[in-house]
Amino acid sequence: MSSRLAGTALCRHLSHVSVPHLPALRPTADAASSALLHRCSAAQAQRAGLCRPPSWFSPPRRASTLSDPAQDGGKEKAGTAGEVPPGEGGAEQKAVASYWGVPPSRMTKEDGSPWRWTCFRPWETYEPDLSIDLKKHHAPTTFLDKMALWTVKSLRWPTDIFFQRRYGCRAMMLETVAAVPGMVGGLLLHLKSLRRFEHSGGWIKTLLEEAENERMHLMTFMEVSQPRWYERALVLAVQGVFFNAYFLGYLISPKFAHRVVGYLEEEAIHSYTEFLKEIDKGTIENVPAPAIALDYWRLPPGSTLRDVVMVVRADEAHHRDVNHFASDVHYQGHQLKAAPAPLGYH
Repeated sequence: MSSRLAGTALCRHLSHVSVPHLPALRPTADAASSALLHRCSAAQAQRAGLCRPPSWFSPPRRASTLSDPAQDGGKEKAGTAGEVPPGEGGAEQKAVASYWGVPPSRMTKEDGSPWRWTCFRPWETYEPDLSIDLKKHHAPTTFLDKMALWTVKSLRWPTDIFFQRRYGCRAMMLETVAAVPGMVGGLLLHLKSLRRFEHSGGWIKTLLEEAENERMHLMTFMEVSQPRWYERALVLAVQGVFFNAYFLGYLISPKFAHRVVGYLEEEAIHSYTEFLKEIDKGTIENVPAPAIALDYWRLPPGSTLRDVVMVVRADEAHHRDVNHFASDVHYQGHQLKAAPAPLGYH
């Protein structure tokens, strides 16, 4: 008789016999018992005392790997996996611990104080180069260059009308748009590298670094001024249109797309220069620099909003140079991989 028939016969026999003294099987039973349980129906197995309800075998998983306060006498042990230093905003918080036991990393500054930011790490901080030339301008020579410059100028006109001299909110709007091109370019180069089984010359990392740097600008200015509801709605609309338009433009002509970003960064330099003028006039209060800016740009204690605008403007000047350089590479008939990418060039 085969093992299947034997198991079936045994299940039918045991369904009419009470075996109170038979110990309940655990999930760690041997292979033969496990096969038997799978071949029995749930009702037969329970009447025979061979298995327990399914909920006993698979109790609800805990949402965390942290110890249960009830089992620890209501006390939490110091140094558990879920504790993290004060996070963004300065409030004490606990990280969402994974069921798989992946604890959040613990980091400290050079002085031994806890690292409070999760959006960037100590090795991603840097000291900006403020000596960069802010007046450099790429003179348009070709039709595509003139079209790129006209596109950027036409985008600035409604922005000037909407924000006027509210440069704090203007900066937030600018950064929500400026962080898109690097991500789009990095994504498309990444997919191209995968399709062609080739290196990218470091340009994927460069463009993604640019997108992250622009996003950090936004996170910094969010600490300075809060956008109103209609400004948030405008961001949603502008970002949706700009992302799709830039994505399509990069597919059609990368040299045009990079030139647009180069001119966009030139306009950003102009906007931040006007921002500094308003601070110097006293129209905009020169408040202390946000804590996130002190750590990200390694600014000295006591830095102010003016110092933040200075380093952000320097970042935009570096992005201007990188994108004009990328466009020039394409104009010369080469792919970006032919020219080493300026990694770490903020």
